Amino acid sequence: MITEEEKVGISFIAKTDKDFARALTLISPIPPRTRPAGFEELARIIIEQQVSLASAAAIWRRMINGITPFTAERLLEFTEEDLREMGLSRGKAIYCRALADHITSGKLSFDSLGSLSNDQVADALTAVKGIGRWTAEIYMISCLGRQDIWPAGDVALQVALQHLKKLENRPSIKEMDAHAEPLRPYRTLTARILWRYYADVVQVPKSKKE
Repeated sequence: MITEEEKVGISFIAKTDKDFARALTLISPIPPRTRPAGFEELARIIIEQQVSLASAAAIWRRMINGITPFTAERLLEFTEEDLREMGLSRGKAIYCRALADHITSGKLSFDSLGSLSNDQVADALTAVKGIGRWTAEIYMISCLGRQDIWPAGDVALQVALQHLKKLENRPSIKEMDAHAEPLRPYRTLTARILWRYYADVVQVPKSKKE
């Protein structure tokens, strides 16, 4: 269900960029991208880095089945090797433990993130080993509900924008940022439109191809 605020944003995006106006005629309704805030969801976003959604889901099921309750304190009881046996790469095992350590030591407080600016949230999250711009931005979109976040490093968004704008090459992060600049303060909504465009138009479902 699209909110009144989202309707205003969609109207602004369509009036500002004719290509996005066209995209809106080609896609199904834009789904919400909301998750609870906190350790569990941020750990899940880390696991989703640079892997398919199916692979991430399979690993996540093993994680939550093996670590109960799924808390920072409980995760630290598992060694890097334990986490790798659940399907994590060495890097992601290190990153999940680093996140848990930041939380248990008080270096990172989820309770305080809601009152911080976007830049301050990004700084707090990227201070954790293994959390970069993409992970911080996805957390801000999905868990904090920030309305003007643009994950320019997201490959699906890059591919979708290349397709939508009929660009010769996949745009760089700098080029992605430049394309989205006129769409402030609705860049989160812009990203959600592009993700939907990627699923509905760029990756045409197999049933439609046949």
